[in-house]
Order: sequence, then C-alpha cells, then structure tokens
Amino acid sequence: MFEFKKEDRLGIISMNKAPANSYDIHFFNEFEKLLNTIEVDSDIAVVLLKSAIPKFFSAGADIKVFQSNTAEQNKEMVVMANKIANQISKSSKIFVAFLNGHTLGGGLELALACDIRLSSNKKFLLGLPEVKLGLMPGNGGIPRLVNAVGISKAFELVVSGNNMDSQEAYRNGLVNQLFDEEKSEEQAFEYAVNLSKGPKKAMAAIKQTFSDGIGKSLGDFLKLEKEKVNTLYDTYDAKEGFLAFVEKRTPEFE
Repeated sequence: MFEFKKEDRLGIISMNKAPANSYDIHFFNEFEKLLNTIEVDSDIAVVLLKSAIPKFFSAGADIKVFQSNTAEQNKEMVVMANKIANQISKSSKIFVAFLNGHTLGGGLELALACDIRLSSNKKFLLGLPEVKLGLMPGNGGIPRLVNAVGISKAFELVVSGNNMDSQEAYRNGLVNQLFDEEKSEEQAFEYAVNLSKGPKKAMAAIKQTFSDGIGKSLGDFLKLEKEKVNTLYDTYDAKEGFLAFVEKRTPEFE
C-alpha cells in the first residue's frame, strides 16, 4: 500500500493502493506504522507525500467498504482517518503533498493535513463531495479548508460538493505551487529536497507556532512566537546561519 524511501534529509511516501488509493482501516493501520517510524528518524526534515497511481492522489474512503460496514465500523475508520491527519499536522517534520491526480473527499482531507501542497497543471479534480452522499467531511477537512481558502469559498465548496481543477485550486490558495505537467514530478522533488536542507529545529518550531497559534488571540499568538524563537538562539543552526551569512556562503545546518 505504501512505498517509502529516503534521499538524505527527505523522506518520500508513495501511496500505491490500486485503483485509486481509496482507504480502509487496513490502509490507515499501515500508514500509522510508517508515520511513527518517520517521526523518530532524526535524519528526516521533510516528507514528500505523493501517489504511485497516475490518475489519483487519493479518492478518499473506499465507498464499497463504507457501504458494507456497520455504522460502528465506519466511525472507527473515521477515528483512524482523523488520527492520521492529526499525526501529519502535528508532526515535527514538514509534510509536502504532491497532487498529480484526482484528490477527492478524504484524499483532499489528507492533502489538507500536509503543510504545503504542490500540484501539476494536468486535468484532474479536487473537492469534498461528501454532501452528495448525504454526508459531510469528518476528517478535519472543513477547518483545514477554511485555513487554506477562507470561510466563504470553503463553505461554497463543501455545501455544494462541487469540484475544482488544479488551476482554480491554485488561484484560491488551496495549492501553493503549480507546475507544468511534463516536469511537475521532477520540480516537486526538487522543491522538497531544497526545503529539506533547511534547519530542522527552526522548521519544526515554525510549524508548531502556526499549528498551535492559529485561532488564539493576537496576544497569545505573539507570546507563543516569542517562546518558540527563544529556544533557537543558542542552537548550532542559528550560529551556523549567522556565520554563513557573514562569510557569504551556503549554511550547512545540523
């Protein structure tokens, strides 16, 4: 279901569950094990999450499984889906999702849990169509979509269940970078590699500041920022960063 490899400070997860990376409880159990392994790997600064299936990033929940499950089994699957999304969003690693195929329902919720989303400009759909099944997103999709595109656009997308293409997703801030289809895989990899060369402690502190600070009052957000930056002044990376700047060279972070 998953292929994993390391390139220096970059971890690469390729989802490979034909035909559409649709998930069930077994998918999440395997994903959890992989995430736990990555979290304790001190070499890894950035994780690139992508699909090994050409037409899909992920279609979300396996509808056939969801339909055949009992209500309790489906609730258990939703609990696991939330757990995985929260592991990604709370991880000390920076998660980058590369979208190069249909990204729907729980698949988009998974991408939204990542810190940065990259996309190719090929023709594929992104959306949260749960309302068309008489449901609504339940894996953190609504608050994370609000953070990405704003309240008004998020409400329209969720209540209509309508999809958007990659270019509209880019215009609305759902994806951070839009690459030409032919070179998108190479460019996404290069982006993630360059990001992974950054200072791990500072990047983790920045991620936690955003994660914990959004929704707080301005005063509490400022206090959190101050607490986090105070942990970085005496680190090797901070000293190396200043020295490299003075010496006009590329820093070699820890």
